[in-house]
Amino acid sequence: MSQEQQVRPHEKQQEEPIKYGDVFDVSSDLAQKPIAPEDANMMQSAETRVLGRTLPGGVAASMQSAATMNERAGLVGHRDVSAGDRGVTVTETQVPGTRIITESVGGQVVGQYAEATPVAVAGAAQAQDSNKITIGEALEATAHTVGDKPVEQSDAAAIQAAEVRATGNNVISPGGLAAAAQSAAAYNAACQRDEEKIKMADILSGATAKLPADKAATRQDAGGVAGAEVRNNPGASATPGGVAASVAAAARLNESVNN
Repeated sequence: MSQEQQVRPHEKQQEEPIKYGDVFDVSSDLAQKPIAPEDANMMQSAETRVLGRTLPGGVAASMQSAATMNERAGLVGHRDVSAGDRGVTVTETQVPGTRIITESVGGQVVGQYAEATPVAVAGAAQAQDSNKITIGEALEATAHTVGDKPVEQSDAAAIQAAEVRATGNNVISPGGLAAAAQSAAAYNAACQRDEEKIKMADILSGATAKLPADKAATRQDAGGVAGAEVRNNPGASATPGGVAASVAAAARLNESVNN
């Protein structure tokens, strides 16, 4: 759904501000906060700093459109900020031949995509293989995008599915990524204090080296990982910037390398 379609219900008589939950897949308090002009300005600056430009139809453009409508309706002030203490960020994670861009507001991922970067290697076939992102590298990217997120059962299920597809082995290795993720999810379920819970970065940092085997991510791998994550998520949806999202982004880029 385009930004124009998303905000159209507010155009004729805007009685409430356009909120983050109206435009992006976010939860908790952020979903109920209005998109404010200063948030949009910060995202535009962050995109320009990291990418060298503002993406047409991207996160910053969507936020600018919503914030402008909110301000014109008198529902937010020109200097208002809604992003909270964690602010607005645009980060990039480098893997061979690729950079993964993650855009966040208030600590929640609102946009993520991957783009190819030049890799100097000998031979066209070797260059094509080197440009492909492996499942292990996608898991490492997840450690950067949602590293502070406590490990939940849906995350553990997705990590297990990713490990199975990377190694081609249905047997979960003791001490491996999947086993560690399952233990972390069980521990976190009984833990009352968020600051004491095991985070995604604790499990997935250096994921490639922790896998006994690895392979380039495919559309089939992405589907299997997404299915495992969604089946084990009470909200019946994949985590933005999570394991399934990262494997899917890797698979899409790998397909573009083949074409």
